[in-house]
Amino acid sequence: MDKLLFDEYSKLPKEIQAQVRDYIEFLVSKYQGKFSGKRPDKETNEFQQLLLNGPVMDDEQYNQFLDNRKYFSTWRTS
Repeated sequence: MDKLLFDEYSKLPKEIQAQVRDYIEFLVSKYQGKFSGKRPDKETNEFQQLLLNGPVMDDEQYNQFLDNRKYFSTWRTS
C-alpha cells in the first residue's frame, strides 16, 4: 500500500507535491496530541469505577440466564 501511494505521489507535478506536503504538515501540527490514543486519567478512572461498581450476577442468576438462552435458541430454530 505504501509503495502504491508513493508511486502515485511521485507521479504528481512538483508544485502539487509541495502543496500536499505543506497540507500534511499543517494537519499534523493542528491535530498533534489530540489523537494520541491516551485518555485523560479522570475519564479512565470514572469508567473503571463504573465497571467495578456495576451490577454482578450471582451463580443462580447466571444459570437462569443460560437456561433461558438455551430455551430461546431452541424456540428460534424450530
